[in-house]
Amino acid sequence: MHTVAVITGAARGIGRGLAERFAAEGMAVVLADIEEEPLANLEADLCAKGATVLAVKTDVSNAEDVENLAVQTYDTFGAVHILCNNAGVVCSRPIWEHTVADWEWVLGVNLWGVIHGIRTFVPRMLAQDTECHIVNTASILGLVRGPGEGIYKVSKHGVVTLSETLADELAQKGSQIQVHVLCPGWVRTGILDSVRNRPDALQNPTEKTQLQQTIGASRNVRAEMEAGMSPVEVAEHVYKAIQTGTFYIFTHPEHKTWIQVRMESILG
Repeated sequence: MHTVAVITGAARGIGRGLAERFAAEGMAVVLADIEEEPLANLEADLCAKGATVLAVKTDVSNAEDVENLAVQTYDTFGAVHILCNNAGVVCSRPIWEHTVADWEWVLGVNLWGVIHGIRTFVPRMLAQDTECHIVNTASILGLVRGPGEGIYKVSKHGVVTLSETLADELAQKGSQIQVHVLCPGWVRTGILDSVRNRPDALQNPTEKTQLQQTIGASRNVRAEMEAGMSPVEVAEHVYKAIQTGTFYIFTHPEHKTWIQVRMESILG
């Protein structure tokens, strides 16, 4: 039987890197993404390489969509062994200027997407009673403090503590499910252009619809991201962490000094 990996936000960036890495290992991959065209393109690319693929259009902020993803996956393969709750978006301006729609969009994808994934898949994975892995994509920004990217940081801090609690509770239960939280630094993804997928119902008034140019006002975030790690390298970090049972997955170990600064400020 195939090892089955489900990846949300699979069509681009880290999600695509994970899908390609798992497929290269002979796993069946379930690709979930809100963007139909790049999702179909990735499905075709992987199938051309001989991979076993199921592609399901999914809005992870929608509970019914995630339930449909689980149903289609289990109807097709009967099991899930790796679940990557990976989809993410960003919207940035000073935190007090964010609209309700901003909060609902970013938290809906980044945090509720992980919540829906856990709520929907974990009971089914527990019933399998086999070794499984859950990889939740957070960010180094989910472990540090500072100005900028307010809603994004709120969502990613949430993903970190959600993952920690999930890991501890599954361990307490004696489950065979291992949890991992991915905290990458700069990675070459299209997340700065994620506004392209913002739902009409959560759009701001015209003057607020453009992705803010003040993201990280003191630095050129886009340039830093374009010079960042490739999704292929991130996927390798994730694959190794699954093999070794590593909980916190750091793509840039040098950023641990940022975490140390925050911890020391907490401890006084």
